[in-house]
Amino acid sequence: MTIGFAMCGSFCTYHQVFPVMEMLAQEYQVIPIFSPASCTINSRFGTASQHLQRATEICGSAPLHTIQEVEPIGPKKLLDALVIAPCTGNTLAKLAHGIADTAVTMAAKSHLRNGRPVVVAVSTNDALSSAAENIGRLLVRKHYYFVPFGQDDATNKPASLVADFRQLPDALKWALEGKQIQPLLLGGR
Repeated sequence: MTIGFAMCGSFCTYHQVFPVMEMLAQEYQVIPIFSPASCTINSRFGTASQHLQRATEICGSAPLHTIQEVEPIGPKKLLDALVIAPCTGNTLAKLAHGIADTAVTMAAKSHLRNGRPVVVAVSTNDALSSAAENIGRLLVRKHYYFVPFGQDDATNKPASLVADFRQLPDALKWALEGKQIQPLLLGGR
């Protein structure tokens, strides 16, 4: 099986996401895909070149990062599933409204034409405010599945949600069977 693994710019979660990518790469062929932010922004959590290099080492190929590179995913049926981890509020909004103007959103659009699963691992500070509507839209949309999520700091960031990335491999297996892993909502951390 071949899994697309798309990363968006929630850099503070990369230390949790890369180990999951490594686990999946032991079981599946993994094709990395990076959003514009992921492949260009240097942050206190590492440089873009470090992230690109790490994904390349894990997956054995450089991340796809242009619309042109990911557009064939659908027509050529390249993926059995697409994982988006971390999935930011910006990407959630674009997915919910059918906007395909980045490598990640075009990969999802292209992949969905085949009726195959997209597994979303939310990580956004506005999930319980402006992004809540978009999470709701995707929760009821066919072929979208979520990694269980919960508030990561209810006291200091009451609108923030983060997926439990450790559950991503199980969420993927459920999604490949056409099922949403349960429970979806986690208690506060």
